[in-house]
Amino acid sequence: MPRDNMTSTVQKIARQALATFRHPSVVGEHNKVFLENVSKLKSLMAEARAADLKIVPRTAENAPVPSQRIAPPVTYMHIYETDTFSMGVFLLKTGASIPLHDHPGMYGMLKVIYGKVRISCFDMLDKPRDGASGVQFSPPLIPFQSSSLRPSVLRSVGEYTEESGPCVLSPQKDNIHQIDAVDGPTAFLDILSPPYDPDEGRDCHYYKVLHAHSEAADRKSEAQEPGDLWLVEIPQPSEFWCGGEPFPGPKVSL
Repeated sequence: MPRDNMTSTVQKIARQALATFRHPSVVGEHNKVFLENVSKLKSLMAEARAADLKIVPRTAENAPVPSQRIAPPVTYMHIYETDTFSMGVFLLKTGASIPLHDHPGMYGMLKVIYGKVRISCFDMLDKPRDGASGVQFSPPLIPFQSSSLRPSVLRSVGEYTEESGPCVLSPQKDNIHQIDAVDGPTAFLDILSPPYDPDEGRDCHYYKVLHAHSEAADRKSEAQEPGDLWLVEIPQPSEFWCGGEPFPGPKVSL
C-alpha cells in the first residue's frame, strides 16, 4: 500500500477506532483507557474534511443525475468494517432525512464533512410499559403499538457543519436520533461500534414521536417533562431508503 494511504486521515481514524473498541472488556464509560481513546478518536475525527476523503462537496446543481428509477434520498459509501467497528460516509440530498432510529448496544461518532445537518437525540426512560394506561396521545395510538411504546426524553437538538466537532452517542446516551440535511446536500463520516448485526441483537429500529395530552405537553417550550414525550416503534418509513456508491478516498488497511 502506498505510504500516503498509510498516513491518510481516514487510515489514522480507522486505526484509532480499532484501538478504541477492539477490547470489549475495557469498553465503558468508567474505564480511563477507553475514555482516553475516545478522546483521541474525537480529535482525529474533528480534523476530517471532504478533501481528505477525496469527496467533492455536492450542491443541488452538481448532484448525480438520476437514472430512470427514483434515486435514493440517502447513499452510503462503505470504507471499512470489522467485527469491532464499521466506517463509512452517508450523503444526504437537499431536504433528506435519516429518520429517528436506534443503535442497540452501540457507540457511534458522526463528523460532517460538508454541508449542515440537524441532529435530534432522544433517550428512552426506564419505565414500565403499563405507564401509558389511560394516557391520550397525539397522533392517536394504534392498539398494536402499545407494546412498543416507551416514555422518552429529547436530550438535544443541534446543528453541525464541517467546522463542528463530532456528534457522539453511546449505548446509554443519545442513542436514538434523527439526522436532517439543512440548507442543501450534506455528508458525514460515520463510525459505529460494534456494527449493526441482527443475529447479535443489533438491528436498526425506527420510531415516531408521540405527545401525551397534558398541560405540560401543551406548554410552548423546548423542554419536555418526563412522561410527556413517548416513542413508538414503527416500520422503516416508506420515503426513506439508502443506496450505495463507491468510496473514492484512500484505502484502509488494518
